[in-house]
Amino acid sequence: MTIQHFRDTRKINPTASDHGATRPDGSPADNDRIEIGPTQLAFDEWAAAGLTPPDLTAMRHYRLNRIMASLAERDLDAVLLFDPLNIRYASDTTNMQLWNTHNPFRACLVTADGYMVVYDYKMSPFLCDYNPLVREVRSGASMFYFANGDKTGTAANDFVTDITALMQDRVGNGRRIAIDKIMVHGYKAFVAAGYTVTEGEEMMEHTRAIKGVDEILAMRCAIHACEQSVHVMEREARPGMTEDAIWAHLHAENIKRGGEWIETRLLASGPRTYPWFQECGPRIVQNNEILAFDTDMIGAYGMCCDISRTWFLGDGKPTQDMIDDYRMGVEHIQTNTALVAPGVHLRELTFNGHQLPDSYVGGRYSCRFHGVGLCDEWPLVAYPQDFVEGAFDYVLKPGMMLCVEALIGRDGGPYSIKLENQLLVTEDGVEDMTSYPWDDQLMGLG
Repeated sequence: MTIQHFRDTRKINPTASDHGATRPDGSPADNDRIEIGPTQLAFDEWAAAGLTPPDLTAMRHYRLNRIMASLAERDLDAVLLFDPLNIRYASDTTNMQLWNTHNPFRACLVTADGYMVVYDYKMSPFLCDYNPLVREVRSGASMFYFANGDKTGTAANDFVTDITALMQDRVGNGRRIAIDKIMVHGYKAFVAAGYTVTEGEEMMEHTRAIKGVDEILAMRCAIHACEQSVHVMEREARPGMTEDAIWAHLHAENIKRGGEWIETRLLASGPRTYPWFQECGPRIVQNNEILAFDTDMIGAYGMCCDISRTWFLGDGKPTQDMIDDYRMGVEHIQTNTALVAPGVHLRELTFNGHQLPDSYVGGRYSCRFHGVGLCDEWPLVAYPQDFVEGAFDYVLKPGMMLCVEALIGRDGGPYSIKLENQLLVTEDGVEDMTSYPWDDQLMGLG
């Protein structure tokens, strides 16, 4: 396979924003630009809400500096990234993100001195042009069978040869490299070439965990756009619609605001809410039923907006059991949110706070909390029944973002209440970044 280099033909103008109008996040106000991002609808809504968009240049520098610090801390010469979200974190660039998750044609190398090279699809070397922190664009990282057939091993050897030459230029003879996710042929080629390969996934999860000022601004904006989208879905949802038709509103509103995709299909109604994790389908919502969903939305700036709500749809009133279970879910969220503060050990989030009654344990969610950023991230805080000693032996730090979960379902059903809020660990406590209201009828107020 031929490794192509584009460093001599790239047209990067790091000061382009100085020569023309810019959007509120500092990106060029160029209608024909390559860079994706929020739409004018999103910017207008954020302005009306008094929100400040991130400074994208500052956010990109912060992330690169975080990676360099992690490399130094681990005495590594470079990190090689294949996970599309790790590539997004390092380079703030995208290319067919979902397709790339199962056809890993992209890679990003960051050396200890901060030199970043993106290996991209050979037909689109221009997609990184707006970020001058990406110093080179090359191709040749595809080491999967669809792209190379029975010559995949040869492609892997060519790729490692190219990486080795790059490493020699930047860090000399250093061959200590962290890799997050790699195809088997690629891993074998690195080992055969004398590299010491360490765990890149662990490094990047910890690197991404502490959000900078502009990442927090980006998340605030993304959550607002998500909640505006949810409002539309709630306004349109009614008995007689299919689950798919209701769910489609969330997708459409996300895209209208410059969001990117939704990770799951977690919207269900009536008896399909128990057990949870049944995917959104053609079922027609009946009168006076529960509708529950989890956004799992990759929204503006690639930020994950992960909130859950449960609504009562119909012209009647919810049963007292529904109201009691919903209130329990809200108590679970609010009590456990109050546990969050810098310095708190993750074990405390498992064993303290609100615990589910025995008859609800079987219907519990897969975790009590989880990290969030560009997707669901480290750490995971388990329920006591699922706790593994030593798996998450860490404390909370300012700048971490968490989702607090509640799935309330009595053993055997007939429904589940799904609730979830998104939190920020502050210098002195916690901020609930979610403002979407609880359902009045299910709270017993309607």
